[in-house]
Amino acid sequence: MKVLVTGATGLLGRHLLQELQRRGEEIRALILPSEDAQPLVAQGIEVVRGDITDASTLPAALRDIEIVFHLAGMMGVWRPLADYRLVNVAGAGNLYRAAQKAGVRRFVHTSSHTVYGLGHGRFLTEKDAVRPDRDPYSQSKAEGERLIRRLMLESRIETVILRPGTFFGPHDRLHFGRMAQKTKEGRALILGKGDNALPFCYVTDIVQGFLLAASHQNAPGNIYNISNDRPLTQREIYDAIADAVGGQRPRHHLPYAPVRYGSIVAERLVAPLTGKKPPVTELGALMFGSDNRHSIEKARRELGYEPQVDLRAGIQLAAAWFNASGKDGAAGN
Repeated sequence: MKVLVTGATGLLGRHLLQELQRRGEEIRALILPSEDAQPLVAQGIEVVRGDITDASTLPAALRDIEIVFHLAGMMGVWRPLADYRLVNVAGAGNLYRAAQKAGVRRFVHTSSHTVYGLGHGRFLTEKDAVRPDRDPYSQSKAEGERLIRRLMLESRIETVILRPGTFFGPHDRLHFGRMAQKTKEGRALILGKGDNALPFCYVTDIVQGFLLAASHQNAPGNIYNISNDRPLTQREIYDAIADAVGGQRPRHHLPYAPVRYGSIVAERLVAPLTGKKPPVTELGALMFGSDNRHSIEKARRELGYEPQVDLRAGIQLAAAWFNASGKDGAAGN
């Protein structure tokens, strides 16, 4: 089958492309005009330049495409809600409408576990309400998902929406790289007691969920959590990372509530005056300091999804990449 992957240069895109190539699929990647296409071209992947925020650039990317994996999105950058909405809401809508016109058979849309809101302290299912926290990423991902859900009601495209957990693995500079570097420098801190579950999942298990969403007969018209339902705690993850990269296990704690509410004040009152990202965002405080778990029973029952990589084993795999890459290559900015 001929597939289009947006967000192909990101962490998830990189690993999805590897598996699609292993399976012998015909792949096209949509990348921004400013992105470096050479690594993809060297892999033998067809590249089309465009931007999901500019609908006029999309028809060429979608020509003769059977399945779309829509991974592209804005995350992890300090930008206003309007910028996030442009990519995660309007951009998703542009791509979906263009896919309709192009006759695409199936569209796999990437939502996020953050659409539920963070800190519920129990296993959330797809029946739980979408109530995102106030950060631009979570709000825009929830709005983007709602848009796709409306559009799919009047569409012939087989549409699947996935809510992946926080994925990590080799080449993960956003989460694993930063956490590992903090342990190497002795700067890692535990937020709260450290006994809260983190919603982490190894990236190839997320890829498994996307491939099932693209191929399984039960998938169209459904929403699925794709994660690992055997989570580790914040303390367990930091200790495992520290041990794997030769760093220092965190010895000090910061109180969760003051950090979270301080981050709210910093984001809403201080940052607009300084124009600078605060040291801790509310999303970061909630992600690492609160308890987050997601049920995958629906995906397990309907798609046969089952995480294959134990989280501790995944940390070892990501650590091997980190240890080989060095500080500048692995930790990002």
